[in-house]
Amino acid sequence: MKTHTLLVLADPNEPQLKMLDELRPLADIVIGNSRGVFENAAPVASVLFNWSGSLELLREVVGMSPKLQWMHSRSVGLERTLFPAMTEHSVTLTNGRGVFSASLGEFVLAAILYFAKDFRRMIRNQMTAKWEQFDVEAISGKIVGIVGYGDIGRAVATRVRPMGMKVLALKRHIMREPDPLIEQTYSPDRRLEMLARSDYVVVAAPLTAETRGMIAEPEFAAMKPTAVVINVGRGPLIQEEALISALSSGRIRGAGLDVFDEEPLPQDHPFYGMENVLLSPHCADHTSDWLEQAMRLFIQQYERFRSGQPLLYVVDKKLGY
Repeated sequence: MKTHTLLVLADPNEPQLKMLDELRPLADIVIGNSRGVFENAAPVASVLFNWSGSLELLREVVGMSPKLQWMHSRSVGLERTLFPAMTEHSVTLTNGRGVFSASLGEFVLAAILYFAKDFRRMIRNQMTAKWEQFDVEAISGKIVGIVGYGDIGRAVATRVRPMGMKVLALKRHIMREPDPLIEQTYSPDRRLEMLARSDYVVVAAPLTAETRGMIAEPEFAAMKPTAVVINVGRGPLIQEEALISALSSGRIRGAGLDVFDEEPLPQDHPFYGMENVLLSPHCADHTSDWLEQAMRLFIQQYERFRSGQPLLYVVDKKLGY
């Protein structure tokens, strides 16, 4: 028996949407990427899934749907999901937090090794048939400071700790139980202290009004000149002009970046020409099956919703993560 109406904001031609067919005996499913598609179903809809819809469309559809009980965002970042009316809405909001973390943790480890072993120099020498021996750096014993110790931060710690690296964590809330992966936890007001100790600074916090621009000139001034910054959170967490200045002046050693203020990154952007930047076009979590994993998570969540079980990855809309 169909007990729910499910609205899916997406281009109907996206192949992963076929996976929703297994839910059709359980729910009336309406898929589309324009307001008109949802006008008849929205008044009775209880579930909304934002697969790839715009913030503007989401705002319109939420306003048309007075009976919404649960909304799921494919993305972990909520800048295309949260707006004032949504924050105050009673609807339960979940996101794709569990899907992307493992691959992002691997990217961070790869970026650490890239700088420690100077892979750029190796590749450049190989391309020019140049035989040049040089010293490389061991990562064992080095300190990784994680700014934002959530699901992604813990995935990073899980991968760097077995390599003999020490982990420091910046976290808004004190953890209820000690984490064996972490040597020390810092509150946001002590972030300069943590950054000063870190050889690799991993930025993995969610983007909120509180975290926007949290890594700026004072933070770069506190870092070691040998420090490498790796951003797998959101571009605006780091003040871009301050980062460019720190990289250009040699104030820090380098940066591994998967996210940026403007995406796609403009062709004339300074990052493209910087020898001390490893640039990933926001695809560090794009494994061959990441979209299927994202859809599978929603289907599993729907079964929990339908059967009255607690939903996973519930967002605190006031905090923004």
